[in-house]
Amino acid sequence: MNKVIYIAIIALILLPLNLLGLPQVTAPVALLAGLIFAFTCRNPYPVFNKKCSKYLLQVAVVCLGFNMNLQESLRSGADGMLFSVVSVVSVMALGVLLGYSLHIHRKTAYLISSGTAICGGSAIAAVGPVIKADENNMAVSLGVIFILNAVALFIFPPIGHMLDMSQQQFGTWAAIAIHDTSSVVGAGEVYGEQALQIATLIKLTRALWIIPLAIVTMFIFRDGTGKVSIPWFIFLFILAMVANTYLPLPGWLTSSLVWVARRGMVVTLFLIGASLSLATVRQVGVRPLLLAIALWIVISVSSLLVVLNTIG
Repeated sequence: MNKVIYIAIIALILLPLNLLGLPQVTAPVALLAGLIFAFTCRNPYPVFNKKCSKYLLQVAVVCLGFNMNLQESLRSGADGMLFSVVSVVSVMALGVLLGYSLHIHRKTAYLISSGTAICGGSAIAAVGPVIKADENNMAVSLGVIFILNAVALFIFPPIGHMLDMSQQQFGTWAAIAIHDTSSVVGAGEVYGEQALQIATLIKLTRALWIIPLAIVTMFIFRDGTGKVSIPWFIFLFILAMVANTYLPLPGWLTSSLVWVARRGMVVTLFLIGASLSLATVRQVGVRPLLLAIALWIVISVSSLLVVLNTIG
């Protein structure tokens, strides 16, 4: 496939189709379209996909900050912060133990645990160089996380509606139980504006755990030469919230930035879906998938119970 045609497909998803009398593409639809594209046409530009999805996600998240009030967001997200801390430590410990029991390669199990505990592919990408993970460790870990991440975007909003969860409950649950920031934001947007804001705030706060995790990892694997990748865009997101809260920004500017955020997130999910090939699915293997599913069930069910019983 010609690269111009591929970019044109992405541009059509980005365009404001409602101006033509058509509904805009939602996050789940974009992910599904990407998956269908990957399974039928294969992924013609994997490096392009990876870079674009990474930077588009970061730009979209920062732009979302211009739609959030810092004080209100902190009050709304406070309930999920403590459980985030407990869940990160618990999932890491459980993942390492289960990985040992299932005879999964130590580094692969550690990467899957990191991705489940914190923020999916971003955590794996940050921790991988620290433990000097090889290509197979990274591919299997990213593959299994991406598979479950795609599933989560489709099933979480319906479960939330079925349980009659409030915006705050769903936003908190999604931020803790869904792996990647992209699907957390996508699920929050589908559920509602308040859910989107709470989910984004808690997820990005959770992502900051990459830094202490990477430092602890250096001691666990007894090698201080690994490189730590810090998610700097999170600090830009905080600055965007501060600017929106305390500066007299014009409405046209903030609304335009939020539009960019929503469309950028949709394109990001298309690119992520287009990256999940059948070869990636086959490469994962049964035992790493079992480990990831087990950890996902633990964090999803436990966080759901906590959210339903502590947040009104």
